[in-house]
Amino acid sequence: MRVLITGLSAACGVDVARAFADHRGRLVVQLPEATPENDVVTGLLAETASEIEVFTDPCTDNEAACRFAQKAAQAFGGIEVVVNLIPISAAEMRNRASIADVDDLIAQKLTIPINVTRVIANRMRTMMTEGLVLNVMTMPAPRSAGEAALAGVARTALAAVTRGEAEKWAPHGIRVNAIGPRTSAPEAGAYLTSEPDIAALALYLSSKRGRSLSGHMFDAAGVAARRC
Repeated sequence: MRVLITGLSAACGVDVARAFADHRGRLVVQLPEATPENDVVTGLLAETASEIEVFTDPCTDNEAACRFAQKAAQAFGGIEVVVNLIPISAAEMRNRASIADVDDLIAQKLTIPINVTRVIANRMRTMMTEGLVLNVMTMPAPRSAGEAALAGVARTALAAVTRGEAEKWAPHGIRVNAIGPRTSAPEAGAYLTSEPDIAALALYLSSKRGRSLSGHMFDAAGVAARRC
């Protein structure tokens, strides 16, 4: 299995990446920056992955994200699974006093997922490859009404992107799903509570058993507070 993972760092996504590495996946990983901690992560993945390619492109705007996606799409002759990790930290949630501040944060966070999804999915279509894109947005449990509102806006934006891309690529056998911050009451159904939970779901969705699922939003609650 050829897997692209974006947004990976020592603080977010290690369990997800290890799950695919342990299944002898061929991994392309994008890290926001080169640090000693991130070097340890990629070294760990290299121990079990069948192959690994590492990029440290920051992808801070649409053009940079597209350039990176085009390079990643060529790795190993194509990609079958994309996992876009979208962590929102407690520090990023603070001091977002206006709607414009919130919109700017969400737009920034969705730059890589949107561009990577479109470039890689188009490559899958061209190569007649069925595949999966999974966007994973995590954040700490909100501690104020303002943070709760931010989580709601973020989830709504992610859901809209997921539905739109799922409909666009469905005729080509390409599935798009997402995991987003839980905003409903605690008693309102099951949800993911840890990064291993997210890793297990990602593996399921990328398997034959998950091929009927597309356009779905899955809930995660407070995962960032635990690590991601």
